[in-house]
Amino acid sequence: MFNALVLEQEEGKTLSAVKQLDLSDLPDEDVLVKVSYSSLNYKDGLAITGSGKIVHTFPMVPGIDLAGVVTESRSPQYQAGDQVIMTGWSVGERYWGGYSQYARMKPEWLVKLPQGMDAAKAMSIGTAGLTAMLCVMALEEGGITPDRGTVVVTGAAGGVGSVAVAILSQLGYTVAAVTGRESSHEYLRGLGASEFLTRAEMAEASRPLEKQRWAGAIDTVGNTILARVLAETDYRGTVAACGLAGGYKLPTTVMPFILRNVRLQGVDSVMCPVDIRTQAWNRLLTDLPDSALGDISSVIGLADLPQAAADIVAGKIQGRTLVDPNK
Repeated sequence: MFNALVLEQEEGKTLSAVKQLDLSDLPDEDVLVKVSYSSLNYKDGLAITGSGKIVHTFPMVPGIDLAGVVTESRSPQYQAGDQVIMTGWSVGERYWGGYSQYARMKPEWLVKLPQGMDAAKAMSIGTAGLTAMLCVMALEEGGITPDRGTVVVTGAAGGVGSVAVAILSQLGYTVAAVTGRESSHEYLRGLGASEFLTRAEMAEASRPLEKQRWAGAIDTVGNTILARVLAETDYRGTVAACGLAGGYKLPTTVMPFILRNVRLQGVDSVMCPVDIRTQAWNRLLTDLPDSALGDISSVIGLADLPQAAADIVAGKIQGRTLVDPNK
């Protein structure tokens, strides 16, 4: 028997409780993982509190990521003792996730933990850090090298944005940060940003083409900010778009694409192929400074999750919260 946080729904209300399960209760997938750590993400908060339509079926074990050790495997890709990471694939939404002492996973959902990285660090990086690395790789694929000029990062104080700033700076890029909070400038400067722009100025409606300012961009916001970034991107620049914190619409024109040869590259970490994930995780080991991860605000157990979920949805949590299901 082992412990897991289980979500159930009664009369449209989501209820959560730590329950004892047997291995036979787990989904019949090929790889059994003893979970070392998961983490608390905003999406997890929405799932546990029921304040967002995240969970598709009940009962559900939430937790959109995990790191742990394989204990049994029917797949030739993994064997007992392998250390693995799982992020994405709708785990914790459609499939049972990481808030459990044990989890059964499809082998294609997993990547091996890079040598030199432990489970706690992997979950400190988490889905946000993986997405940031994929964005940087997208810029590189678009030919954006440090000598091309400044790269702008929108939503720079957020989870994806802050890690992107740190990686770009570590690789030698000049980084401009867009943020709505002046209080975050010192933090972002410590990560490597050298120029700051306000969210308000970047959200102003732009003309089809503006003065060229950016060799490339990582956008986590969308909407009018992404439209302005595109209008200000240099000839043959690349913009990696991975978020819609400001809205899903894109009020732009074809002008940046057909007159300046700008590339808009979408970045998705949920369904990203295993080979690219593996490359990204290995790069995070070398290209993301440990100092950029910041402080782990807390390590909590399964019983602490309902309150922590409410707190993260209410904006009361700063820093990363790790979840130790064995605590």
